[in-house]
Amino acid sequence: MKFSCDRQALCDALSNVSRAVSSKAALPALEGILLKAQGDKLSLSGYDLELGITTSLPASIEQEGEVILNARLFSDMARKISGETLSISCDDKLLTVVNSGATEFTILGMPASDFPELPSVDSDLSFTLPGAAMKSMIEQTLFAVAVTDTKPAHTGTLFEMDESAGQITAVSVDGFRLAMRREKAEIPQNATFIVPGKTLSEITKLLKDDDKFVSISLSKKHIVFEIEGYLVISRLLDGEFLDYKNAIPKNSSTTVTISVREMVESIERVSLLITDRLKSPVRCEFAENEVRLSSATTIGKATDSFPCETRGNSVEIGFNNKYLLDALKACQSDQVKLELSGPLAPMKVVPMDGDSFLFLVLPVRLKNEN
Repeated sequence: MKFSCDRQALCDALSNVSRAVSSKAALPALEGILLKAQGDKLSLSGYDLELGITTSLPASIEQEGEVILNARLFSDMARKISGETLSISCDDKLLTVVNSGATEFTILGMPASDFPELPSVDSDLSFTLPGAAMKSMIEQTLFAVAVTDTKPAHTGTLFEMDESAGQITAVSVDGFRLAMRREKAEIPQNATFIVPGKTLSEITKLLKDDDKFVSISLSKKHIVFEIEGYLVISRLLDGEFLDYKNAIPKNSSTTVTISVREMVESIERVSLLITDRLKSPVRCEFAENEVRLSSATTIGKATDSFPCETRGNSVEIGFNNKYLLDALKACQSDQVKLELSGPLAPMKVVPMDGDSFLFLVLPVRLKNEN
């Protein structure tokens, strides 16, 4: 194998494809990137048996071939080497020479046959979504994906496609909060599937503001995203997801209209006394046209307030400061409504108009409650 290509284009491709490479694996090939030089294209593939990312870029190919190179080492070489064009050659014994200008590296590659075969997806369902809508849906729900795998289905986001309503709904839960995002879309048929949080996190990094559409193909066990020259293949999660519709309170006794920026800044101020070692809930008092916040730890107390519009009963309720901040920062709007049903019921965060998103934050029992 022998080819040359633009160094910066290769660096960009390696950076993205490396996200699907295992950092520590029993099989050395899983820590590598598969390079295939064919025709006038160089293709790169990374795969950790759960997530795969592939792409290709133009290359001047003198001799076709394929080899696996250690992802971390090869990426570092491509990034550190000088010159605009990078040349790579590989002999029958997989001795690979990487050079540009006066710099040359020689490393031993691995046979391409060692690379695990990417799953072939016989699509049962295909559709497209605007890239901006896809990115917004992920960003507004990813924060609520469970980190631990006590219930594996909750380490991903549930997607529900409703053909009759012409919308797709994304839902994440982690036992302390819930995030839901709806988007209008042309849906060919009803479907429900759970995408791992890790996959969605990597997809947001590939999505740029100018991406027009994301093509999505679905089979029983895998999903494929086509994004700006990249193919992302991921397994789907099995298991039973929370019946989230029954978890959302139907009614509320208090509705508070707040400025997102003002509440975020106020929470951040009273959270200055809260650390991983010195934990304390943020006490929120929703009174007539004012929100009063406070916190108290062994090193001191903090209080703050800001104006709001309140309808209904006054409520005093406690929250984990991080969970509350995550929900507010995901709103992507200037004002929101907070709907409450008492000091021990979950709080809903909803938009001023419509139902494009809904965040549910569970309260923390305050010490002075019976």
